[in-house]
Amino acid sequence: MKAFAAAFAELFEVPEISADVPFSGRSDRAIALELMRLHGVEPTAEHWHQFVESYLKHLEITLPKCVGELMPGVTGLLDALERHDRVLVGLLTGNLRSGAARKLSHYGLAHHFKFGGFGDLWTDRNAIASEAREQARYHARGKLDGVMVIGDTVHDISCARSIGACAVAVPTGNTPADKLREEMPDILVEDLTDMEPLLEWVDGRMI
Repeated sequence: MKAFAAAFAELFEVPEISADVPFSGRSDRAIALELMRLHGVEPTAEHWHQFVESYLKHLEITLPKCVGELMPGVTGLLDALERHDRVLVGLLTGNLRSGAARKLSHYGLAHHFKFGGFGDLWTDRNAIASEAREQARYHARGKLDGVMVIGDTVHDISCARSIGACAVAVPTGNTPADKLREEMPDILVEDLTDMEPLLEWVDGRMI
């Protein structure tokens, strides 16, 4: 959000971006275009490309200044999944591809993700999910025994449903467990240290 704000201040002389535009569970493209419309900036292709360049520049500056940490169980789950020969781990995110790469590298996770779906082209999270699924299918050489989507927002549950994936909800973001439970995910865990239900689902697909 700080990098978004810095880009809008630099390019469009917006001193403070509106707090009415939600970031959680949305694509960078959708967020940026909505902010443009709200602040009287025409959402043209030129303005979008200018924003991307400025945002990525400011993200490089902002990331080292932010205090952040990996959510519980993330590295343990990734390591456990990588021990399965037939499991492919991809990234389904609303982040720009280059923005996601910077964030993953900052936290030492980039090597875990070889493909994914990103927020460069799409404003619809479901379209990003479709892109990620097709990338997974390509890397699996056309055969997918199942797809699991893990996320911390209601948008992640709905996009999992849109591609017929197992929806795993984890309330480690800004959405509480009760709100996630209302959307009826297939699996709900408090955090990813409770990985057994996920691994059981994966193992069941390999029989």
